[in-house]
Amino acid sequence: MSAFAATPWTLVGQFASVRFTVTATADPGILPRLIQPFARRDLTPDGFDCTRSGDVLRVEIGMSAMPAEVVHLIEGNLRQTVGVASVVCRREITGSVRRRVAA
Repeated sequence: MSAFAATPWTLVGQFASVRFTVTATADPGILPRLIQPFARRDLTPDGFDCTRSGDVLRVEIGMSAMPAEVVHLIEGNLRQTVGVASVVCRREITGSVRRRVAA
């Protein structure tokens, strides 16, 4: 098998319109913990909306142009955040998928 055939498909240089819907416990420290995965990657969400219903928070975090290769990383970080019950990710990838060029 050639080295090119072994190169995985990836979303290099592509962007995604993304909306994360997070359900979490209504804990005072949850909001900074949810924004941290974005801040670590020097990303600023376009929208951040939080609604409380009793002991449950519903948080919507949206970006219109997130680098597509980090969407799954941020989704995983949100799922691992203490106090998070569920994460739903809706995304629309713009552009095409291509092979990553080996360095």
